Amino acid sequence: MTKISPSMDRWIEEAKKDPSSSQIGMYLFHNGVVRQTPKAKVRQGIDDGSQVRGMEFGYDEEKVQAAVEEARNLDGIYHVRVWLNEGELKVGDDIMYVLVGGDIRPHVIDALQFLVERIKTQCVVEIEKK
Repeated sequence: MTKISPSMDRWIEEAKKDPSSSQIGMYLFHNGVVRQTPKAKVRQGIDDGSQVRGMEFGYDEEKVQAAVEEARNLDGIYHVRVWLNEGELKVGDDIMYVLVGGDIRPHVIDALQFLVERIKTQCVVEIEKK
């Protein structure tokens, strides 16, 4: 069973009501989605002719929370929020949403890059179904 994706409009409304919002000059969203093209083709150029039909997705909540806390402690970062799906996903389903808010563009871009990379490499298990 998959989860219902959150509302990005609601997330940004809530973020802007937070007391820390007066320090924030930029918000960035990331929305990871299950794609039909296999990871091996996209990342390594290996094309075996297969297509992805779906994905089994899971995560370690403690590791995700640790990654979020690390991101919150980066220079200039005042807001971090993460949502992860789970279970049997199909092409087009949302995998994750990440919202980062901070003082200036370089800090926010770096924090988003850091957090998504940390989640993808250390917190989740993705098994493509072909």
